[in-house]
Amino acid sequence: MPLRSGGKVLIDALAANGVDTIFCVPGESYIAALDAMHDTPGLRVIACRHEAAAAHMAEAYGKLDGRPGICFVTRAPGATHASIGVHIARQGSTPMIVFVGQVARGVQLREAFQEIDYAQVFGGLAKWAAEIDDARRIPELVTRALRVAMSGRPGPVVIALPEDVLRDEVDVADLARAERIAAHPGADDLARMRAMLAQAQRPLVIVGGSGWDEDACAAMQRFATRNVLPVACSFRRQALFDNRDSHYAGDLGLGPNPALADRVHDADLILAIGGRLSEVPTGGYTLIEAPRPRQRLIHVHADPDELGRVFEPDLAINAGPAEFARALDALEPIASPPWAAWTADAHRDYEAAREPGTPRAELDLAHVVRYLDERLPDDAILCNGAGNYTTWLHRFFRYKRFGTQLGPTAGAMGYGFPAAIAAKLHHPERIVVAFAGDGCFLMSGSELATAVQYGANVVTLVVNNGMYGTIRMHQERHYPGRVVGTDLVNPDFVAYARAFGAHGSLVTRTGEFAPAFEAALAAEKPALIELRTDPDLITPRTTLRAIRSQAHGSAAQR
Repeated sequence: MPLRSGGKVLIDALAANGVDTIFCVPGESYIAALDAMHDTPGLRVIACRHEAAAAHMAEAYGKLDGRPGICFVTRAPGATHASIGVHIARQGSTPMIVFVGQVARGVQLREAFQEIDYAQVFGGLAKWAAEIDDARRIPELVTRALRVAMSGRPGPVVIALPEDVLRDEVDVADLARAERIAAHPGADDLARMRAMLAQAQRPLVIVGGSGWDEDACAAMQRFATRNVLPVACSFRRQALFDNRDSHYAGDLGLGPNPALADRVHDADLILAIGGRLSEVPTGGYTLIEAPRPRQRLIHVHADPDELGRVFEPDLAINAGPAEFARALDALEPIASPPWAAWTADAHRDYEAAREPGTPRAELDLAHVVRYLDERLPDDAILCNGAGNYTTWLHRFFRYKRFGTQLGPTAGAMGYGFPAAIAAKLHHPERIVVAFAGDGCFLMSGSELATAVQYGANVVTLVVNNGMYGTIRMHQERHYPGRVVGTDLVNPDFVAYARAFGAHGSLVTRTGEFAPAFEAALAAEKPALIELRTDPDLITPRTTLRAIRSQAHGSAAQR
């Protein structure tokens, strides 16, 4: 074998596994790996302006690709900056690998410059965290990292790389491409599930988690159609089921449609496929109670350790969601199911909640999102971070295809814009729109430079209400009138965008949005549209004024 540096062995291992894009902030601790990237055909290196954004991009890439997104960051400051992306990937069950430069082996355990113990720091956050101390073991451990990130419940892996290991010359051989290992449902599991379904009167399917693909989503839709089943999507998993379909019941996110919440509560059978049934989709474990739900529960999950961890299911099936969904095609449908009216009512309730009603301000976000819903092609990708502004997107936009929604189930601000850049780099032929609040956007706004540099022509909608809206809402509800720390003084967002070489425009009225959006698409460069909104309109359903008044009234009654 010819001698190769550890850095070259590492990059060759990634290339052999089909890695075509690496997101990074360069650092001297892994400069030998950077040098190896230079000579790797077909490898695209995206240098970001902040490690958190690089991690967000890698996480988004992993969501879209199904194989791990790859991020490189330098020692302690870079790694800790990137830790938010690790947490997002953990809670979102996204395959991702973060490679971190480490101090040389000869100075370890002395608290050398920027030294930390990565296995200790990330051990409880990542799915696996390790350090490679021998360049000859790089192929072995990289292959293992890829399998761990993809298999079972997908998640993030953190691998530390001492700088001298990356410089060492070794004659190790490459290994075969790593593939995902997934559990499949057994015939007995499917038979028991069908028998339980046949006994139900008010069943509800809840799809969620990761590990799906387009074929699996189509199989799920066929199963729902044949059995006339209502299907709800878990938090920020709306793209798993065509929202236009007559069997779609809505999404179980933060502040869900009350009619859907009642439907979960009243169901006599829950078929949960792929998701963990965490705090958000279960309404803080009130709609589906832990540990013993009121409803009969069939829980399908890729990780056997997840089954029975929070809920005691009536039937636990260890299977990847895609593998389970495809197996449903072999089942005989339920004859004359008694729940047809229940399913029709569920979709009717969803459509009723989508009605925007009379505009409440000169710029009405409901009508803006409805315009996008009608205007955008089915394969457009919508990205968002965290904040009250996302409730308009989740409520009024209909996701039509798998792989068209990128949002952090961990509720992290600053995610949507970097995710959109990654999405556009992965799918340059598709329209990509990022939604961001004013506070959310400025957590990663410097990545406009990255978008311009690499030609990621995303359209970013910045919802500017001059505050951290979600926290203001909670302040007014619990401490009315006592505003602290939530006011924001913002830059001129249009000038900000133009300073980076992006297209920028301002919208203050609903009627201005359509021409502004079309101009943004035609600009053939990254574009930002500032949506200046009434700060009182805190959600689609209420105002700060109403919340404050109700809080004062409750205090007076006490």
